[in-house]
Amino acid sequence: MQNPTENKAITIYDIAKEAGVSPSTVSRVLTNNVNVRQEKREKIQGLIEKYNFTPNAMARGLSDTKSGVIGIVAADVRNPYYAEVFVACENAAREAGYTVLLCNSLSVTEREFLHLEMLQQQRVEAVIQLGGRADDLVSNEEYVERVNQLTATIPMVVTGKLDDTKCYEVQIDAEQAAELLIEHLLGLGHRKIALIGGRKNVTSTYAKYLKYRELLEKHGIEYREEYVIDGSYDYETGYFGMNQVLELEDIPTAVIAINDFAAAGAVRSAVDHGYRIPQDISIVGYDNTQLANLMIPKMTSIDYDYATLGRKLIDTAIAAARGRKVPRHQKVTPSLVVRESSGQVAERRKTEAEA
Repeated sequence: MQNPTENKAITIYDIAKEAGVSPSTVSRVLTNNVNVRQEKREKIQGLIEKYNFTPNAMARGLSDTKSGVIGIVAADVRNPYYAEVFVACENAAREAGYTVLLCNSLSVTEREFLHLEMLQQQRVEAVIQLGGRADDLVSNEEYVERVNQLTATIPMVVTGKLDDTKCYEVQIDAEQAAELLIEHLLGLGHRKIALIGGRKNVTSTYAKYLKYRELLEKHGIEYREEYVIDGSYDYETGYFGMNQVLELEDIPTAVIAINDFAAAGAVRSAVDHGYRIPQDISIVGYDNTQLANLMIPKMTSIDYDYATLGRKLIDTAIAAARGRKVPRHQKVTPSLVVRESSGQVAERRKTEAEA
């Protein structure tokens, strides 16, 4: 390899490139951080000696300078839920005199790794993770190891959980959210309630599923496996899941969609099949994003008080970055917003056009 010092001063990035590692790994060697494998440490140390590399005083000083920046890693900002949470965080950060740096992982684990690495290099004061690996019911061991390397120097706040880490958790109370929706439908006389969307290996989804089963049992209602349609968190899941529900011999009178995206798909499927909402079938969902108010009919949905959620995330991140004591676990209380898509159970009638 051509000596990188021939044309310019050696930098940490040159060392990293020749060693085949990230700049943050070189930084950890320079600061005697223990979270570097011995083989890599020796290779990096050899290059440091080879080029007589010494980080300049300004670069060293950066580690002691507060950046005033909080990094945010979102699973997918195309999802209105993540967009709402991010805007709430951005507003709260601005009020606190901070700025935010958004990274979008598109729910790809490798991108999450890269984003954490980049944020560490950017010397953000704290990292907030919205979804992604922090949503796993069983935490990914490799990701936990990487997060532990990060939190050795930078605090991290998640909206889910990461077992065996020092992350702070600010969670929406998923059990209460499910209870609000189910009790609402039960109060309208519904006893045949289906669930559409979501994966049970996601912490919040699994909590909602367990609450669903618990409340059915409490009210003496038989649990029916065919009423639970797993899937993803998108429009297609709602549409095709609803198609499946409407093919059952005993069609439910109400459907709970995992989010507003899935609810929109479920509504379209019901209309395509000639059903009226809520006269023939009620459809409700979670998230209460702008989409819920734009649908026809307007969607009954669970609201997460995004302003409070964003403020708690930012306040926790700033407090942890400044070394102040802050609770490791906090929950945000959801509320039910009743609109036009849910109604009293009634004998199902098809539209005049289908009749």
